[in-house]
Amino acid sequence: MKITSYGGAEEVTGSKHLLDINGARILLDCGLFQGRREEANKKNRNFGFDPHMLHAMVLSHAHIDHSGLLPMLAKQGYRGNVYCTPATRDLCAIMLMDSAHIQERDAEWLTKKNMTFIPPLYSTEDVQEIMRHFVSVPYEVRMPLTPNVFFTFHDAGHVLGSAMVELEYQEGGNWRRFIFSGDIGRKNMPILVDPWEPHDADAVLMESTYGNRDHRPIEAADEKFAGIVNETYQRGGKMIIPSFALERAQEVIYALKRLQIANAIPTIPVYVDSPLTVNITEIFRLHTEGFDKEFCTVMREAGNPFELAQIRYIRSQEESMALNQLKGPAIIISASGMCEYGRILHHLRNHCEDPNNTILIVGFQAEHTLGRRIVDRNRTIKIFGVPRELNAQVKIMNEFSAHAGRSELIEFGARFKGRAEKVLLAHGETEALTALKTGLEERGVENVFIQKHGESITI
Repeated sequence: MKITSYGGAEEVTGSKHLLDINGARILLDCGLFQGRREEANKKNRNFGFDPHMLHAMVLSHAHIDHSGLLPMLAKQGYRGNVYCTPATRDLCAIMLMDSAHIQERDAEWLTKKNMTFIPPLYSTEDVQEIMRHFVSVPYEVRMPLTPNVFFTFHDAGHVLGSAMVELEYQEGGNWRRFIFSGDIGRKNMPILVDPWEPHDADAVLMESTYGNRDHRPIEAADEKFAGIVNETYQRGGKMIIPSFALERAQEVIYALKRLQIANAIPTIPVYVDSPLTVNITEIFRLHTEGFDKEFCTVMREAGNPFELAQIRYIRSQEESMALNQLKGPAIIISASGMCEYGRILHHLRNHCEDPNNTILIVGFQAEHTLGRRIVDRNRTIKIFGVPRELNAQVKIMNEFSAHAGRSELIEFGARFKGRAEKVLLAHGETEALTALKTGLEERGVENVFIQKHGESITI
């Protein structure tokens, strides 16, 4: 087997890994690269391989940095199957359509403002075409990709429907096992079950997002979150929360629910300004198979976990624009999570210069994104090409992260000590990749390699 990464290698976004197994070409993930606008546009228009040559496509989960270029496959002629879990299929149906709409709106806005025009990568018709080829496969069901290649999805505990991919293939008369981790979730997180724990494989490709640092315990998150809400409320300011529409937004809303039940925060208006988030929250109610027991208990005893005393889910553009006239404290949760597109840009533009306001970062921010510049507390940030002073308070809560931290990643990789011929590291920035490689080697794991973009590794 040969594996070549065309995205998500030495970087965090744009996951794309091509496998050559016994004459079959299988693509793992097909994600959108997120970063500088011009660089992202260039990378996203060039796969590095011919989509016509693919035999099958296997998707780990619905996050756009893993699924967002699937419509481009259809646009360039791919007509094979896209295998994923049922929840991932339902999420992609709305997330990919939302991605197409956002690209169209951004192109129209840039044209209106006489700025650099960047045409959409794909259309809603391309989304409809690729969705026709989705095949839903539940967890723990062994399915054939080709006559001598089988796969099984295992719950990754990262986001709703997320999966690790176990591939079994025959080579030289022997059966071999390859594991693609996708994004690995954290243990003991609210809402979802803990990630699957594999024990044996001939080769592994695993993520490394937080390979150089651990998260604070999730148990400490509520107290910290309450403190940030109360401080902003006392200043009379607004809290702006850029949030990934899938999982992170639901976790934040659920945390606010817990704080309200405990009377730890005042009754404060909460606006979820993201039609995508609204739709995804509805899908959560359809897929309880991934929920942990505690969350199911809350649903039975406290009612809808995503309903608060004063919460309003915003759909229309007119309602979104009306939020600019809000007086007094409020919490606005909006997408996108890395502040690269969508309604969050308008809220940041309108609120980043007021020192009474708080921008709360609750997810990983990749290099060269607006979210990273906010995390780095740049004095001036550009929004829609216009410089803005960053005077608002910036708070960071990695406790909400759905990615495994360094210790959990090392624990995952160490399971293959003396068993895997190669452990390949992807989906991480240089510092994280290097730190995780060192950590695994210190645990006695041999043949740990950092996956390079475009480099083929034979297993």
